[in-house]
Amino acid sequence: MAFVKIGALNLLPPGSAIHVEIGDDAVAVCNVGGALYAMDGICPHSSGPLGYGALDGAILSCPYHGWEFDCRTGAFGGNEDLRLATYPVKVEDGEILVDFA
Repeated sequence: MAFVKIGALNLLPPGSAIHVEIGDDAVAVCNVGGALYAMDGICPHSSGPLGYGALDGAILSCPYHGWEFDCRTGAFGGNEDLRLATYPVKVEDGEILVDFA
């Protein structure tokens, strides 16, 4: 798949995250100090929408039970073997694009 436009950059200020659904896929996009990161948007614990969770630095917490993931790498804080897929992100003309390939 190619890059998909998910929204305007001004909707994602530094220190925030968003949940985006594209067809059957969900992605969490985080703005960590102006750098954008994207990873699978569903928590493997109980299917919580990660983009609605709290972002503390680069750590995104699931809004359901607080599982914490590093949005830069997809790594789960409690088990380095558990990782969510991450995706390339770019900004063009003020729009955020994610490559779900």
